[in-house]
Amino acid sequence: MAHTAIYLNFNGNAEDAFNHYKKVFRTEFAGPMVRYKDNPPQGARLSEADLNKIAHVALPITGGVQIMANDMLESMGQKLVAGNNFTLVLSPDSKEDADSLYKGLSEGGPEGIAPHEEFWGYWGTCTDRFGIRWMFNIVKQWS
Repeated sequence: MAHTAIYLNFNGNAEDAFNHYKKVFRTEFAGPMVRYKDNPPQGARLSEADLNKIAHVALPITGGVQIMANDMLESMGQKLVAGNNFTLVLSPDSKEDADSLYKGLSEGGPEGIAPHEEFWGYWGTCTDRFGIRWMFNIVKQWS
């Protein structure tokens, strides 16, 4: 079923933030807290400190909304600045829907990565012409 989430980016303190949010909202993580060392290698070699930072975490909050997050890594060229600290995540029911949403939202925008296959599923991202960041994500069904 399609749903929407809010993705937050942190500068090394995602774990602390999400442990705090877990207490505040009195909910449990929607799956494990994934560290960069838990993912398949993807190019750049990471320091031990970066390998232990959060690559992904998800937490249901109020009203059926889920917040997700990661730590941005300067060693991978990522820099947290006002404006890139959150993204609206759309998880449509099909790849066709993801492609259509990407086409409409990326039109006239400054940057984008068209939805494509990744190890976890079908994913893409863009910034629209109004400066809002969008992510398109259809997670693979694991057996």
